[in-house]
Amino acid sequence: MEPVPTAERKSLFRSAPALDWRVAISKDRSLRLDTTNASRDVKREAMRTPLALLSLTIALAFACGNDESPESGPRNGGAGAPGAGAINAGAPSGGTAGGSAASAGGAGSAAGGTAPTAGISTGGGQGGTPGGVSGASGSAGTAMAGGNGGGGSGGEGACTRELLKSTVDAYFTALAAHSPSGLPLAASVKHTENGKASKPGEEGLWKTAGARKYAHSALDTQLCMSATQAVVPDGTTDVPVALRLKLANQKITESELIVARAADYPALDANPGALIASNQKIEWEQTVPAEQRATREELTGWMDKYFRRFPAGVCNTTPDCLRIENGGGNFVCGQGASCASGSGSGQAVLDPRLVFADVEAGLGVGFTIFTGGYIDMHVFKMQGGEVSGVSAILANGNDSGWE
Repeated sequence: MEPVPTAERKSLFRSAPALDWRVAISKDRSLRLDTTNASRDVKREAMRTPLALLSLTIALAFACGNDESPESGPRNGGAGAPGAGAINAGAPSGGTAGGSAASAGGAGSAAGGTAPTAGISTGGGQGGTPGGVSGASGSAGTAMAGGNGGGGSGGEGACTRELLKSTVDAYFTALAAHSPSGLPLAASVKHTENGKASKPGEEGLWKTAGARKYAHSALDTQLCMSATQAVVPDGTTDVPVALRLKLANQKITESELIVARAADYPALDANPGALIASNQKIEWEQTVPAEQRATREELTGWMDKYFRRFPAGVCNTTPDCLRIENGGGNFVCGQGASCASGSGSGQAVLDPRLVFADVEAGLGVGFTIFTGGYIDMHVFKMQGGEVSGVSAILANGNDSGWE
């Protein structure tokens, strides 16, 4: 480095602050900066050496640099705006995937201030992870979940298997407590029991139910609808129960109960114990391996044809396929039935009011008014193109209340 010209050195000191500086040069040539007042003679002595001037310049820069205010600028990636850190974990909408410390709520100031709280996550699509991400010192956001088959709870317009299952569980808990107060009911919720409309909590099983003893459910995230066959005490008597729930924006908008009490289906005595035992053979909720799954169209098509061509629409069943009605019967599916060629088009024997599917579990679901005037929910299990079980829950009634 070339020496600084004398004229420039003098100019430097004229423009310097009034504070006097003394630079002492030790024997080992290390420099020490002292902020005591120095005489003009000592200052001149220091100016004679370019090295002293250079050291002074470095020392001044260092001293000024350390005087930065804690408010002077963001650290750790910048302070995010409060509530701005929406985390998207695979959902079709909302936020930036992953996110930096700033987008997830921000870091504290240079002085170590507390970061703003991370925003609410609307993510959680297929395979999504619930929960927001906190910034440096920020707290984690609340998961709202979203998308098909994802983690966490469903956000507005979103539906997941976890949301449907947890809502079914909550419903039976509320039913046993005889109070719907803890349920996420939409203001316009419609509820029926055996075709009769009422408000949840006011009549029927809502007044007499005990704790659920068994249940298997089909979960359709595309329609955000569940179909459950269960065994619930009705007072002191266990009865087969069918429950259908429909959700929109995390709220229950439709609630349909079919309760098979004594004499509700005189063609066959109910057998709640056999309904429970059927799970050992059928494994209703067991996930079907991907290579053996039927498509949604295959599942709904099978149910549609079953109803429309009944009893000639019972196709592609295993030799030991189990068919039960309110748990009773223990029939082989093909008994008294056949499989006609073609689709289920044409004049319907049984009108399929509603058909949907749970592709992951290989479950098809159908609602109809069965022969003789019975409100009916059917559930069947399909794997590898074959049906291994059919279960119907029926109760007396010519009008489901949903036509």
